[in-house]
Amino acid sequence: MGLLNRRTPTDSTEKVEKEVTIINRLGLHARPAAMFVRIASRYRCEILVAKEDEEISGKSIMGLMMLAAGQGSKLRIRAEGPDAAEAIRDIEELIQSRFNED
Repeated sequence: MGLLNRRTPTDSTEKVEKEVTIINRLGLHARPAAMFVRIASRYRCEILVAKEDEEISGKSIMGLMMLAAGQGSKLRIRAEGPDAAEAIRDIEELIQSRFNED
């Protein structure tokens, strides 16, 4: 009887969306894309990155590079999952730090 009444915690699903501007001089080329994916892959949530009408996985280096996001590009980053807010925060910090390039 005790097992039937026991409540099991479930992962809460967060949905977080943020618009960011690529500010580093060279844009989202191979090295910044790899850094982005390295951070995104730490999290269990799904991360999607959109530029204009194209949306790709934030855990795909090739997808990020194919966005051709140069300096000044606006990206919409959306995360959905149990650690979405933390993932968005860390990705935003990476972008604000100019991918440690400038």
